[in-house]
Amino acid sequence: MDNIFIFAKSCLQKVDIDEKLTLTHKAWALCQQNKLSFESSSPVQAISETRFPVSPQLLPAHKTPKRGFGSPAGIAALFHSLAHIEFVAIYLAWDIIYRFRGLPEQFYKDWLQVADEEAQHFALIRKHLLDNYGTDYGDLAAHKGLWEHAEDTAHDVLARLALVPRCMEARGLDATPMMIEKFKNKGDEVSVAILTRILDDEVGHVAFGSFWFKTLCEQQGFNAEDKYKELIIKYFKGKPKGPFNKEMRIIAGFSDSELDWLEHR
Repeated sequence: MDNIFIFAKSCLQKVDIDEKLTLTHKAWALCQQNKLSFESSSPVQAISETRFPVSPQLLPAHKTPKRGFGSPAGIAALFHSLAHIEFVAIYLAWDIIYRFRGLPEQFYKDWLQVADEEAQHFALIRKHLLDNYGTDYGDLAAHKGLWEHAEDTAHDVLARLALVPRCMEARGLDATPMMIEKFKNKGDEVSVAILTRILDDEVGHVAFGSFWFKTLCEQQGFNAEDKYKELIIKYFKGKPKGPFNKEMRIIAGFSDSELDWLEHR
């Protein structure tokens, strides 16, 4: 029987984009058919062993192409940035599976679903870039900020859950509705459809993060709200800036107390 951790290692260490997408979809299909093993026997390699494609070139965030709605080049840069976020999100989902062993089988199934959906998101945006802007993923520069958060939290599953799904991915719940409105105002229904599909799925991804963060906090004897605040201050180096989409964040598992804390400057 195929093993999820072997799939995870392959997806993290192979650099070919299409092969990575194919392996991700295959693993999810096998999982749905109950043909995937969750037995952990192989050792976990350091996160530094992870391999990324040669392109895009990774630069500091302030040196990446300017994004905006005022020109085709700005919109192309925006969607390239979103493609990069979704591509790294595939890595993030596979890495939380690969790195943290001995957890309930459902934990791995949930994050495998996330990996599969992130791969679908990436493919949708990549096709949109090619079809409408003559740009492929990798043609423009990108930045490595998201993956640096993974490196910082490679030793602690609670820190990873707090920082990635419950901080960085949750920021998409705040920003994406505003992007959707701007594309609606431009009459760009294709972009609206893509972003709406991604937003709908991302609520579920953040909800997985909330569920497993709270579940593992309880198992380890921590108060989940206090632990969340502690980990965000430690690893995000302060609080993320609003405005926050309170309605979507509550659906995704944030408490009123957590939202009040985030909003209090």
